[in-house]
Amino acid sequence: MVKIVTGIRRCGKSYLLFNLFHNYLKETGVDDDHIIEMCFDDIRMEPMRNPHKLMAYIESRIVDNQRYYVMLDEVQMLQRFVEVLNSLMHIPNVDVYVTGSNSKFLSSDIATEFRGRGDEIHLYPLSFAEIYAAIGGDKTACWRNYYKYGGLPQAVLLDNDEKREQFLINLYKSVYVRDLVERNRIKNESDLSELIQVIASGIGAPCNPQKLSNTFKSVKNVDFDRKTINRYLDHMQDAFILERSMRYDIKGKKYINTLSKYYFQDVGLRNAVLEYRQLEETHIMENVIYNELRSRGYRVDVGMVEVRTAEERRQLEVDFVANKGSERLYIQSAYAMPDSEKKAQESASLLRIDDTFRRIIIVRDDIAPYTDQNGFLITGLFDFLLTNS
Repeated sequence: MVKIVTGIRRCGKSYLLFNLFHNYLKETGVDDDHIIEMCFDDIRMEPMRNPHKLMAYIESRIVDNQRYYVMLDEVQMLQRFVEVLNSLMHIPNVDVYVTGSNSKFLSSDIATEFRGRGDEIHLYPLSFAEIYAAIGGDKTACWRNYYKYGGLPQAVLLDNDEKREQFLINLYKSVYVRDLVERNRIKNESDLSELIQVIASGIGAPCNPQKLSNTFKSVKNVDFDRKTINRYLDHMQDAFILERSMRYDIKGKKYINTLSKYYFQDVGLRNAVLEYRQLEETHIMENVIYNELRSRGYRVDVGMVEVRTAEERRQLEVDFVANKGSERLYIQSAYAMPDSEKKAQESASLLRIDDTFRRIIIVRDDIAPYTDQNGFLITGLFDFLLTNS
């Protein structure tokens, strides 16, 4: 299997391969001359982007029957990379690892071209637990930094808030926006930037291209058609900047395509889009919980439970329906439940689900987990983020 490491730019894919994995191979007895590494975003590697030159070079390095480890970084910059990877798989003693920052070049090709011979490993930015394990100290102080600046390793390593903010703002403008514009040949960069800002400002709010188009018309008096918006949203997902969470009718057991929610793969990047003007901890906490579930391997939808009475018909939302194998979790991000009225509000949708899967309400307070009279697990945010159970 070709091991394909995907993820947003600057999340640590190259470091994972060329430092951590390289060192692991050395520690397990692999010689340096059996590790072949290429970084295709390096201008010095431009000649090697030619598939024939690359194959000739790799074949010249293989001089015995022992296993060789071939690591190719930003493989989407290699011409005819699918054919190259398939060719490398025909060499019996070659083990191939690649990274890429764009899902259109990788994820879709894994399914269509490699036909079960490619294994995708998606790398997310550092989690709260990973950062806290390294830094320690006061959890609240660590959380304050995390929900402002996220988990991109370079941002985490900077030593003050001003440097982190400037780094992330510059990274957003000079790397992520430029990548989107150049890769997708977008002519109107200002429309793209406006759309990203609208999504960032309404993080976790149900929306669709038509609703966003109406927002631009009513609020900004700008004609921004839904087809273009839909294309731009696809581009942002392809670049791993955003993830889409679809609405799921829990009782009807079907997806509802009318509205979806979008979450940023890194909350620090989200805050940089708005230049740190809009730091609502409630919505950012919801985004962090979504990312945590995704990094643990869950598929995550937004749940909907319809309530019908003689007087009314309404829909109640479950923040997250998380599925992994035969496991399912229903999760509410409640931030705070100061009284019985707020608790009843957060529990209303969960009480109307008629299966036996676990129901969890996560609050911002650092509390010890407990099970309430309805059988729901009530847990603090730190406990949820720091334990994988």
